[in-house]
Amino acid sequence: MTAVVTPPVASPVEPPRRRTRLRALAGFAAGAVVLFALAPVMLDDFRLGLLAKYLCLAIIAVGIGLAWGRGGMLTLGQGVFFGLGGYAMAMHLKLTDAGAGNLPDFMQLYGQLDALPWWWRPFANPVFALVAPVALPMLVALLLGLLIFRRRVRGAYFAILSQALAAAMAIFLVGQQGTTGGTNGLTDIQGFFGYDLNDPVNRKMIYFIVAGALLLVLAIARQLIRSRYGELLVAVRDAEERVRFLGYDPANVKLVAYVVAAGMAGLAGALFVPAVGIISPALVGVVPSIEFVVGVAVGGRASLVGPALGAIAVAWARTALSERAPSAWTYFEGLLFILPIVFLPGGLASLWRLWRKDGK
Repeated sequence: MTAVVTPPVASPVEPPRRRTRLRALAGFAAGAVVLFALAPVMLDDFRLGLLAKYLCLAIIAVGIGLAWGRGGMLTLGQGVFFGLGGYAMAMHLKLTDAGAGNLPDFMQLYGQLDALPWWWRPFANPVFALVAPVALPMLVALLLGLLIFRRRVRGAYFAILSQALAAAMAIFLVGQQGTTGGTNGLTDIQGFFGYDLNDPVNRKMIYFIVAGALLLVLAIARQLIRSRYGELLVAVRDAEERVRFLGYDPANVKLVAYVVAAGMAGLAGALFVPAVGIISPALVGVVPSIEFVVGVAVGGRASLVGPALGAIAVAWARTALSERAPSAWTYFEGLLFILPIVFLPGGLASLWRLWRKDGK
């Protein structure tokens, strides 16, 4: 008798996965077209520079969306990692602007130092300067995370602790005037690895680098969210004790998201410096850290693109409102945070789902 071979039956799960993958590719393609083709043509040099700044904030927001939206960790201290990345890059650029063997201009101005501090010297190496803005925040986050999550600090206690770290870092930077620029920070950045930042062509190049970094960060976040680790992270957020009962260590799961979010914030800080030309304690303290979270809440912390769009929208609104109402824009910014929380808990990203639901 001849054996009958039954052809394999396709899994019903595959078509939805394929459609999801195609939608993701279409979304990345649309984002690339907007960022690389439309924005440079429609915006002048000044507005394009502002957009580069907003995209840096969007990179931070993607990391917060991963840690807070998926992991349930309200990170109110991302200014710490943003500042570490920003100062690491700015230190190299200031050394390059000063020239070999010379002190940066602010050290000569304050006259407190006769020689370059030892911890500045590694940043003269361009390879170290490229790695440190991401590696240093991730290392600090790893050490902090091991201390925090091993002790099962979570919820409001974690949020307050992370906020206190941001305040401590800002105070530290202000107090080190001779080595960090104090309140003024590191300013007047002139070049970026041999390119003159006063040249509009080079500033446009910085914009393209920032835009590409945002798309890369979104791709990394999507890969994490769609993986088995992403499912485990959500499980830890919703039922931490059950995950522990199943044999997983929730501390390790949280630690990965926290470290990745720190690396994204450090990358944003490193790109913020050539895009804006400054890094100061005012950009890394408590208030900026809260503003990062506001953008994520407005955009929708549970989605992938929502945090990035929310950060861009809030930053644009801040600029527009401060131009028209300099004394009242902070109140409007508060409303931007309160209204979505009260009337649209899922953020702007949930509007698409609500529209599709009503359409059906």
